[in-house]
Amino acid sequence: MAKRKIAVLFGGQSSEHIVSCMSAVNVISQIDQQKYDLLLIGITEEGRWLKAGTAEEIRSGEWKNSRTEVVISPDAVKKSVILTKDQMTAQESIDVVFPVLHGRYGEDGTIQGLLELAKIPYVGCGVLSSAISMDKLSTKIIARDLGIRQAAYVPAWRWQVNEDPDAVADQVEACLSYPVFIKPSNAGSSRGVSKAVNRAELILGLQEAAEHDCKILVEETICGREIECAVLGGGRNLVRASGVGEIMAAADFYDFDAKYFNEESKTVINPDLPGDSAERVRQTAVRIFNAVDGYGLARVDFFVTGEGEVVFNEINTMPGFTAISMYPSLWEAAGIPKNELIDQLIALAFERE
Repeated sequence: MAKRKIAVLFGGQSSEHIVSCMSAVNVISQIDQQKYDLLLIGITEEGRWLKAGTAEEIRSGEWKNSRTEVVISPDAVKKSVILTKDQMTAQESIDVVFPVLHGRYGEDGTIQGLLELAKIPYVGCGVLSSAISMDKLSTKIIARDLGIRQAAYVPAWRWQVNEDPDAVADQVEACLSYPVFIKPSNAGSSRGVSKAVNRAELILGLQEAAEHDCKILVEETICGREIECAVLGGGRNLVRASGVGEIMAAADFYDFDAKYFNEESKTVINPDLPGDSAERVRQTAVRIFNAVDGYGLARVDFFVTGEGEVVFNEINTMPGFTAISMYPSLWEAAGIPKNELIDQLIALAFERE
């Protein structure tokens, strides 16, 4: 049987560029190269698309010196990429794409839209579910309509923060009590997230979040343990939830540095939780995944209070695949090793209806 060609996209223009590169190295190492030929496509932070040669080039950053530019053609007949080097072009067919991209311009439906135009199978959620899940405010509206408990919140927009931050602070203080968390609505990996215990910190947090997105959320603080659940499947395939994992953040909260660069941050698989809260996390994760029209994979994040209350936080449609990431670790604990997990995800890409 002839091998299929899989294009792995990594990097990207979002604030999570480096995380995507870290994830891609691990994904590439688990792809069965007896079944697939690899084409590695890196997207620089400026938006250039370049061909990379090896995972080691991704790890070192050498891929950014590549002289071969790559474009995925939107032509649905050709299903190909166009490679350009020294003004010479070539066309190469591809069978499937694994977009290992986190954050904006990758996890938000943009890449998915291009691949839909090209009619090229791809791993992960579609345009609608990617866009909805990337936007925290939209996800909150869906969770609210499902009757799922979540943190109370106040939305704000960049123009409001720029024109009159005190008016935004007044609105927040009328609805929420300190401390509060401030988040960009469309950024992941805790980029631009801050905690405020007073008005001055709130305004600074609003201004920081506004640098990352035009839409901002201010949320009540939930006193609980940070719990995550992995979801796999969709379409005609049964949607399965893994066990649960707990984040033990080394910082005051699980910000970007604590998540990826502080070795004191730890994850615990299948922690002891009050009552049946672990099972309720699993059930709620599947409900949210289905409600956003999820497909393939997602990681759904919660808080669990000391009384066992389950509080939804957010959903990530292309969760991290770094060496410490929860998504592959949860499935490994459930008996699906990383190479088998990657194989299942690629198989799901071909089965999308």
